[in-house]
Amino acid sequence: MEELAKDILVRASQGDMQAFEEVYKRTSGFVYNVAYRIVNNREDAMEVAQEVFMTVHDKLKEFRFESSFNTWLYRITANRAINYAKKFSRIKTMPFEESFGDAAVPSDAEKTIEQEEQKHLVEKLLGELNEDQRACVVLREIQGLSYEEIAQALNININTVRSRLKRSREKLMSLKKSIYEKL
Repeated sequence: MEELAKDILVRASQGDMQAFEEVYKRTSGFVYNVAYRIVNNREDAMEVAQEVFMTVHDKLKEFRFESSFNTWLYRITANRAINYAKKFSRIKTMPFEESFGDAAVPSDAEKTIEQEEQKHLVEKLLGELNEDQRACVVLREIQGLSYEEIAQALNININTVRSRLKRSREKLMSLKKSIYEKL
């Protein structure tokens, strides 16, 4: 995600709704994707995203530009999603028909089936991790953050990030192996 210009953030923090709308437009997809990967449910991710932007709107005036806005937004999103998942303890898998939205059917049916199977497998594997592990895996493997950025985003020690990722990877490899053994 591209860093937003400081003047847009300053104007948004001062109550300029057009500037806040620009912040929303440029970051909402990212916020939803991170939330979805953690809560593993479309409706819950939308709820989390809504909470994130309410928080951003309320707290943007307190943002001091000591870290990047993206890192700040990662932290808010990941923490809201983790807390939401823990609070409601209802991590769900998205129904199969919603997996790809309203996308047109590609001409190569085999490729589509393979992609659907891969996406379903990823969702199933991520659903087996606890919320803290899932957040680290999503931020590292899907969003491409460095260990340092993950530590900042989740407000945890970098060694905690390393250990969560190590445990997550071990669990995912074990689960993936058992899934393929059943095939």
